Amino acid sequence: MRLHINIDHVATVRQARRTDEPDPVRAAVLAELGGADGITVHLREDRRHIQDRDVRLLLATVRTGINLELAGGSDVVDLACELRPMTATLVPERREEITTEGGLALGDTAVRQRVEHALTRLRDAGVRTSLFIGPDEDVIDTSARLGADAIELHTGEYAEAWKRVHTAAGRQAVAHELARLRGAAEYARGARLAVHAGHGLTYENVGRVAAILPIEELNIGHAVVSRAVLVGMERAVRELKQIIEAARTRTGDGE
Repeated sequence: MRLHINIDHVATVRQARRTDEPDPVRAAVLAELGGADGITVHLREDRRHIQDRDVRLLLATVRTGINLELAGGSDVVDLACELRPMTATLVPERREEITTEGGLALGDTAVRQRVEHALTRLRDAGVRTSLFIGPDEDVIDTSARLGADAIELHTGEYAEAWKRVHTAAGRQAVAHELARLRGAAEYARGARLAVHAGHGLTYENVGRVAAILPIEELNIGHAVVSRAVLVGMERAVRELKQIIEAARTRTGDGE
């Protein structure tokens, strides 16, 4: 399983003071030294954390690969077509949200058309594409029809259920969400889509998702940056990699 580290919130700290540190490019180097298989950044339309210059520098220095998250209807599509990152992941985006909320609403005609247009442009530029979606078979079918190379399953509902895992109702909710993720991952593989996952995953809850074998890549950011504040980026990434690798060596049934 590949582990991509999202370094957005290194830039969040920097932008709080509008200064030049901490530097997300240096954070990416340390993440790679800790074992990261790739670096993820979300260049938002409002540029609240990652900036255009960060993306350019990261593409020039990262040795693994860049997964650029972006909204399909934003000016960032132009930049992605110019710079051609390893992967471009289309995500929903609203200025008033704190973080990405849910997957792409591909059942909405306007959203679907924006996504289709962005996918065509990115594909023509030679960029591998992924769509951030909920674990829903209809949305997976639409993603395949649109020609995406991969999907990233939104794990936020599982992460929310995990907060209540100490209760009987919480454990039931966790089992339900894991079953949804497992079923969606298997279905997507059957549709010839690569399967990624992410959102809200932490050192405590990642193991059960990592054990779902059709999922080949995880994108994790906030938990890693939070731990890196205390122990350093290299160690934070290394510890998470160890948890994921241990989960993959167990039964692999997601239970």
